[in-house]
Amino acid sequence: MKNLFLFLTLLVLSVSVNAQEEKQKDTTKIQQLDEVLVKAVRVDADSPITHSNVSKAEIEKRNLGQDVPILLNYLPSVVTTSDAGAGIGYTGIRVRGTDATRVNVTINGIPYNDPESQGTFWVNLGDIASSTESIQLQRGVGTSTNGSGAFGASLNLLTDVFSEDASAEISNSFGSYNTRKHTVKLSSGLLNDHFEFSGRFSKIDSDGYVDRAFTDLKSYFLQGIYKDENTLIKALTFGNVERTYQAWYGLTEEELEEDRRQNPYTYDNETDNYWQDHYQLHWNQRYNNNWSTNLGLNYTKGKGYFEQYKEGESAADFSNLIEDDSDVIVRRWLDNDFYVLNANVVYKKDALEIISGLSYSSYTSDHFGEVIWGSDLAPNTQVRDRYYDGDATKNDFSVFSKATFKLAPKFTGFVDLQGRFVSYKTNGINSDLNEFVTDAEFSFFNPKLGLTYKASNKNSYYVSYARANREPNRDDFKAGITENETLNDIELGWRYTNNKVNINTNLYYMFYQNQLVLTGELDDVGSPIRATSGESYRLGLEVDANITFSKMFSTSLNIAVSQNKNKDFTSSINDELVNLGDTNISFSPELVIGNAINFTPIKNLQVSFLSKYVGEQYMGNIDNEDSILESYFINDLNVNYEIKPNKLFKSIIFSGLVNNIFNKEYVSNGYFGSYDYDDPSSPTGVTTGYYAGYYPQATTNFLLGMTLKF
Repeated sequence: MKNLFLFLTLLVLSVSVNAQEEKQKDTTKIQQLDEVLVKAVRVDADSPITHSNVSKAEIEKRNLGQDVPILLNYLPSVVTTSDAGAGIGYTGIRVRGTDATRVNVTINGIPYNDPESQGTFWVNLGDIASSTESIQLQRGVGTSTNGSGAFGASLNLLTDVFSEDASAEISNSFGSYNTRKHTVKLSSGLLNDHFEFSGRFSKIDSDGYVDRAFTDLKSYFLQGIYKDENTLIKALTFGNVERTYQAWYGLTEEELEEDRRQNPYTYDNETDNYWQDHYQLHWNQRYNNNWSTNLGLNYTKGKGYFEQYKEGESAADFSNLIEDDSDVIVRRWLDNDFYVLNANVVYKKDALEIISGLSYSSYTSDHFGEVIWGSDLAPNTQVRDRYYDGDATKNDFSVFSKATFKLAPKFTGFVDLQGRFVSYKTNGINSDLNEFVTDAEFSFFNPKLGLTYKASNKNSYYVSYARANREPNRDDFKAGITENETLNDIELGWRYTNNKVNINTNLYYMFYQNQLVLTGELDDVGSPIRATSGESYRLGLEVDANITFSKMFSTSLNIAVSQNKNKDFTSSINDELVNLGDTNISFSPELVIGNAINFTPIKNLQVSFLSKYVGEQYMGNIDNEDSILESYFINDLNVNYEIKPNKLFKSIIFSGLVNNIFNKEYVSNGYFGSYDYDDPSSPTGVTTGYYAGYYPQATTNFLLGMTLKF
């Protein structure tokens, strides 16, 4: 791995030296080097890929401590949730009904999803929004051609670009549930026309809406940049330490009615504790107006545990380190290392652009559990003895080439071809105390084709087809699932824009083979359980519009209507396998609406009224009435006012956010499962019963903040 890094670095260096002798001074058509950083995974406005962009200015309006998924809540087809109910800590995002494991997240083009679980843990990215320059959400398969394959959506974050001027920023906010956010940012500005150093330190705390569901986040972001006319080198590191009290257990319907803020956990240290540090190096080199290269290196170190109290446990469940019926406190650990290399070459001339490259990642992880206390330990047991121990290795290699080109004066073609090769190995004993040995390999070919017709300066139309494949995750392998899932995605779109109106409309049809759908059930650490559904599809219409009525009034509206079905779905009911026909896919609402009404009564003052409607959804795949998650409609109020003093401060910004202003008691997420019990009155002697749990979200709450910019 290290040799490969060294080889590619030397290769880029040698090419760079030769090209510097021939570099052209004409910069009239050159690309912004910061944009080149994520060129392989991002698309432009005319691309036949359905997408939404979020700028730094838009992020800052509501950046008062809540996690990135909550800040993106009003994008088309997006549904978000929070375990603690207040948008801080363990938060999740679904796009078009696909869960977070299918939302492919990259930071500066580097994959962020956990390679094993495929999930994204935003709790390990405390206040990353304060160091984010822009975000692009691609819905559908998208064009994430380096890193892990996308399977429903792609979320690309670009961190802060360089600043020519020295600056400092102090931001503080506070709000309901003892929520506090403190951020300090510094930038040296451009030194000697080439160098810039910047940094951020943040502290976020919240008690959570749910009782004792506190969050304690400490994070940093440090960056050094070298730039000249043709070179951009960015070395950055960012990381986070989190401590979060568990709130994943949810509440029963009876508990919800009794006290929706209660937490079934009573042990004082029922907490998740995790440290994660990222180190990235990006080198973008432009040789002339036609050729440029990108080299990205990453190392991520993650380590942590969650602590859990268990009462009256069996000795066999803990490798006989305790006596039967002993109370026990355990820590379940993860210790992992993640290496990534991205390299690509960009050729652009006139209307032709070709990007070719490769991505390689290597992940190793140790999984082990410790007994740290027991009311009745077995003889010769020592504190921190391990009751299970296993390891995992995952390697992911992909090569790709994508091209955008003119077919005719009004027609632009798009071709994106990717080969992806994955190996996954495990060894040792898992948390269930079963031998867990896996040796799996996958080879995928993921083509993407598209055509854009620009009828006029105002109207354009596009059509695209994309194919994606995804390997099972760790929990799937534990459950005996070894087949990959396949997605075919067809998109038809229309874009209209003028000075006051911007409309994006698209139809999509996503059909799957062996789709891994959420069953609704959770495992013993709160992770969703998946099962293969066979054939399934998602058919939908998305419309989003930005309309400026005057200097004072504007609106942003999006509507997503969809049908999400499992075909010929079978399930065991009363000890019999029953074909239920076509059923609704779990956690896939048929209607999602977002709206923002913006009012600017005076210069530097903006008031936004935000609305979100999420339709009824099933938490399972059998259309059982007990699994229905009711629809909800919530409204927020966001106020921003900026003062620009003549002295000392460049800017003083006051921000206010009132969430759920109409005090709606709603639930955004939950779980659902079944169990069988003996029943002599049943024809089979067995009856299937059902259970459900719910995650209540906060009623009316507020956040207030002030930012001082020097």
